[in-house]
Amino acid sequence: MSVYGFNLNTKTFYRPIDAALRWCNLTRYEAQIIQADWSRPENLATLFPQWPNLHIAVERILDAIRNGELPYGCLGISVPFGSYVEPFQLTIRHSDLRRWMEIHYTDHKPIFLFESGEDVPAKVSLGSFLSLKADRDELSRELKAQQQRFHEVLAELKSIGLERDDLKALAKTNGQLSERSELTYHNIIGALVSLLLDHSPAGKPLSVFTNQAAIVDAIVARHKDVPGLSKRTLDEKFAVANRSIKKNT
Repeated sequence: MSVYGFNLNTKTFYRPIDAALRWCNLTRYEAQIIQADWSRPENLATLFPQWPNLHIAVERILDAIRNGELPYGCLGISVPFGSYVEPFQLTIRHSDLRRWMEIHYTDHKPIFLFESGEDVPAKVSLGSFLSLKADRDELSRELKAQQQRFHEVLAELKSIGLERDDLKALAKTNGQLSERSELTYHNIIGALVSLLLDHSPAGKPLSVFTNQAAIVDAIVARHKDVPGLSKRTLDEKFAVANRSIKKNT
């Protein structure tokens, strides 16, 4: 649908799932699709077998981002290649997505990217431009606030004195942890995970992490070569820690 030559399905930037469902002409099912766990394309294949191209489109976009073919950002703000962005905050600019598709999928011309031609900017009203700019400015302020809170949480964690080197030195000095020490270790991990996912009395999140999986993904992304910090190990340790803290509170 378009008004005065402006495609209403077009945005300044898209999340991978937004771009994929438009690529597959599934905008009428947008509300249903975006509620799914699209950060893992295989989940989409299971949830929506009637639309086999949907998970393929998401996978292609994420693969292009991982391999440096497609510039990306966080909530519409471009970030350098290699920067970690949580899956649900990952975005691609309209112009970058169109350029990537022109190069790698020359036979694909999805309406939301190509319908209006090269003169679309000239047809956008001043009101539309100002509205988009206001949305972008608001997202930029939100991103800066979240980044500030993230740095504050990191500082708090460091102040607790549980740096990796400290734990390694403790293990080396005392050898095998006693049952009491291991319980303390699990309770500390469980308490930290609970803190990162908790909310203030006013209902404001205490960190940028929305769930435990996001914490694991962030640790793996930042310390992927560190022994003992694989996704499988972290998931196992966090599960034990969560059970321990719940049992002792």
